Amino acid sequence: MSLANSSRRAARRPSVKVLCAIAFAALISVAGCDTYQTSYDSASSAPVAQRGMMYMHGPGHSRFHTPENREKYAPLAINPVRSVAQAPVSTFSVDVDTGSYTNVRRFLNAGRLPPRRAVRVEEMINYFAYDYAAPETRETPFRVATEVARTPWNKNTFLMQIGLKAYEVPKSRRPAANLVFLIDVSGSMSSDDKLPLLKSAFRLLAGQMEPEDRITIVTYANGTRLALDTISGTETESIHDVLDDLRAGGGTNGGAGIKLAYAKARKAFIDGGINRVILATDGDLNIGIVNFDDLKALIEKERKSGIALTTLGFGTGNYNDRLLEQLADKGNGNHAYIDNLNEGRKVLVEKLTSTLLTVAQDVKVQVEFNPAVVAEYRLIGYENRALRQEDFKNDKKDAGDIGAGHRVTALYEIALVGSAGRLLETPRYAPVAERRGNTKEVAFVRIRYKDPGTSISKLIETPIRTASIRTDFDQASPSFRFASAVSAFGQILKGGTYTGDMNLNAVSNLSAGAIERDPDGLRHEFVRLVKLADALKASETRQVGANTETGN
Repeated sequence: MSLANSSRRAARRPSVKVLCAIAFAALISVAGCDTYQTSYDSASSAPVAQRGMMYMHGPGHSRFHTPENREKYAPLAINPVRSVAQAPVSTFSVDVDTGSYTNVRRFLNAGRLPPRRAVRVEEMINYFAYDYAAPETRETPFRVATEVARTPWNKNTFLMQIGLKAYEVPKSRRPAANLVFLIDVSGSMSSDDKLPLLKSAFRLLAGQMEPEDRITIVTYANGTRLALDTISGTETESIHDVLDDLRAGGGTNGGAGIKLAYAKARKAFIDGGINRVILATDGDLNIGIVNFDDLKALIEKERKSGIALTTLGFGTGNYNDRLLEQLADKGNGNHAYIDNLNEGRKVLVEKLTSTLLTVAQDVKVQVEFNPAVVAEYRLIGYENRALRQEDFKNDKKDAGDIGAGHRVTALYEIALVGSAGRLLETPRYAPVAERRGNTKEVAFVRIRYKDPGTSISKLIETPIRTASIRTDFDQASPSFRFASAVSAFGQILKGGTYTGDMNLNAVSNLSAGAIERDPDGLRHEFVRLVKLADALKASETRQVGANTETGN
């Protein structure tokens, strides 16, 4: 063999170093089987990567299994800053849902930051009750409150708060209720935070029923079952027995369950009463109607019968927030996420009348900003509640409903004319709005609503006076300051596009200083959650930094 041939063969053989490198890479690959990153149907800001493993036991199983996270959240673009000169009118539908806040709380209590898509800022703000004056009679179903003060995260802008407080209906005057419990008993509901928690929450609700109330229980898995035909609400023992016997197993045919539940609700319909289906599920559908748009269309069709839909979300891993929030919207109802039994008590006992009894339907808010005073604005939250300007007077356009005693809060960040808070360049060729005339008003608020069961809307109008602006944030009411803190928290969790240098420690201090009364402890719990999120965010930052330094 020539020296040249010997050299060529040696060159084709992998070196000892290469063989060692291949072996080491294979070893790392095997060892890495215990690592997975929890994935969400969300933005790239998913929670910190988690580590864990699941080993498959039994005949023929001797391998690692990668758990799958299939939680679903709708993509929502953050509302942009708008020029009053070009778009002076902002229109949106009210939102009384609270599911986003309790879902965020679930993530934080589990030691994880929530995915950005899970955060709907308006639902976080509206989780809390604020001190708005209530209307004196039901003829005017809600009263409007407004307040304007300096923005805590930007000294050059102001926050404008619009609050609605619905008429309070005493429990003793609640109309008779025809309720259908639509309960998911599929295999995905087996964990403790799903069906067992659901059963306990519904037991609490059953304890609030009166003799004239009607209760029906429908379950669904592979198929549907009438677990309890319509009975009086005071037959508590029968209701409890059915709930106690529920077991999880099988697929999830939610569409068929919805159809049967509405059919039973129509059969037991109470004229002049409350008629509602209460859907309790993790939202994981895999049999029958599973298409998102088809399910929404089904609910839109069913709501024409005068039966509303409340959705209650449970559990982790495959929670379909996107579906449940939208079904409640289309069903003229509300959505809540139940992360513990105390939250179940809050929604189904303490706030039962608010949850069940609608006092105003298709409630729309329209704000017209005065170009002589306000240069720019942005609506904080309500991204999936936006309406076109012409939708406001269109009584055929569906919007959100308000229950008895509900409070609704909306916040705008505004930059005044000539202030340093402006973010937009003045267009070179676009016409500039007329700035002469009335400077006594910041904006004009119009609200349209329908009395339940009617088709013609009514109008409430109120101006926001320039004289009401507080240039010092500390002069604002405790309710305003606390709502501002919750707003800042939600915005920071979504990436902090507009919150400047404000950090979670500042949010914690701000919210702690705005607690005046807290009989249920929810405000103090909020402060604790902000501190927890701050610690988790710091830990995530350190982990990212460590990975960058080590090249991981």
